Amino acid sequence: MKIIGIADTTFARADMGGAAIDELKKMGTGFKIIRYTVPGIKDLPVASKKLIEEENCDLVMALGMPGPMAKDKNCAHEASTGIIQAQLMTNRHIIEVFVHEDEAPDNKTLDWLAKQRAREHAQNAYNLLFNKEILIKNAGKGLRQGYEDAGPAKE
Repeated sequence: MKIIGIADTTFARADMGGAAIDELKKMGTGFKIIRYTVPGIKDLPVASKKLIEEENCDLVMALGMPGPMAKDKNCAHEASTGIIQAQLMTNRHIIEVFVHEDEAPDNKTLDWLAKQRAREHAQNAYNLLFNKEILIKNAGKGLRQGYEDAGPAKE
């Protein structure tokens, strides 16, 4: 049985972890989920690494919502760098799912975007573990998580 880790934060303004878990449960069976909630986005790299090393997760989703200020964007960059390091140290995928507060014009859209991006990345996580051929089929299609897809670049 595969184990999927969900690392999320109390700083996020939407329950991204809950949306990811809900979507994963709709995708199929053959896995269990372990959730680890931390205070902020900079805590996600170690939470993800702990889920892999201590809970034997096959894959982790790291979900967070950086604020709109320059210092928040810097924290998101640092967290992203840490997530990449954790992936390389553990040789496991950690799907980074960040939604910046300034990506949406209002709270309703922000809530929708955060949950939609979490759901669509949950599908990616599931497919990485169980249906890699779906990802191969979608290569180069300009798919986006949350807002509408960009589509392929064609001449």
